[in-house]
Amino acid sequence: MKLPRWLVYTLAVPALWGAWGALTELPEKWIAPPFPATLGYTVWSLTMIPVALYALDKISWKPELDLRSISYGCAVGFSGAAGQLMLFWVLTRGPAYIIFPIICLSPAITILFSVAFLRERTQLIGTIGILLSLVAILLLSIQQPDKSPVQGHIWLVAAIGIFLLWGLQAYFIKSSANSISPEGLLFYMTLTGIALSPIALLMTDFSHPINRGFMGGGLTALIQSLNAWGCLFFVFAVRFGKAIIVVPMVNGLFPVVTIILSLLLYRTYPSGPNLAGMLVAVVAILLMAVDEVRGNGAIPGTG
Repeated sequence: MKLPRWLVYTLAVPALWGAWGALTELPEKWIAPPFPATLGYTVWSLTMIPVALYALDKISWKPELDLRSISYGCAVGFSGAAGQLMLFWVLTRGPAYIIFPIICLSPAITILFSVAFLRERTQLIGTIGILLSLVAILLLSIQQPDKSPVQGHIWLVAAIGIFLLWGLQAYFIKSSANSISPEGLLFYMTLTGIALSPIALLMTDFSHPINRGFMGGGLTALIQSLNAWGCLFFVFAVRFGKAIIVVPMVNGLFPVVTIILSLLLYRTYPSGPNLAGMLVAVVAILLMAVDEVRGNGAIPGTG
């Protein structure tokens, strides 16, 4: 049986993002001198350029230039990039073991808005899969308490802000379908990512040694390219599939890939909750995929 296009894209995203998640800390934490994560954001924004060029070529170098299209493109770009920059700041102010479980549930926002405003529906099996995926994502994000700094309570507000931004980003990708092409979205996502790069540079502490060789910027570029091309497939997956299915599938599966690769590369063993999350994620993804491949339908009682 031939897999639907949305499912192929959906499965490609966790493969790329999962590998990116397993490797992204190499330049910062495993190589001396390190390459700061804030500079990693700047490099990521530059790795989006080849993705944007590929996307523009597919639409004959004619991105949508009307106000509505630009607004959607900037909304998608800024919601993702601003959330990433906020995360750098939040992790210096609050405990990671509380921050990540809050942020990771952003698919709930996408699901809520897609059901309410886009009228997306699925069958009962798919609905069970969606609910299980949220449980899995939460379990996969649980970390042991550490010695992260805690400064005031603004970090909690910011974490909730990231949760909202990343949830809305996927909704904007889907809701903009009648206004802008997915390739056009990638173009504006690249522009907004680059536009926020100066903020990342301001957040960088240049007083500390920085790896300026290939093992710094070069290795970071290769790793961040995985994220950039994953963004391309994610946009296509959300556009061609249902956001209420694609987003929880991606967010449930890519941490599983990261955990498996981390186990192979660093001998980092998953905790009990993480292992349970992996098992629940696999079940959830199978339920959602089978339900959608078999055919679309409405949840009983939802119309």
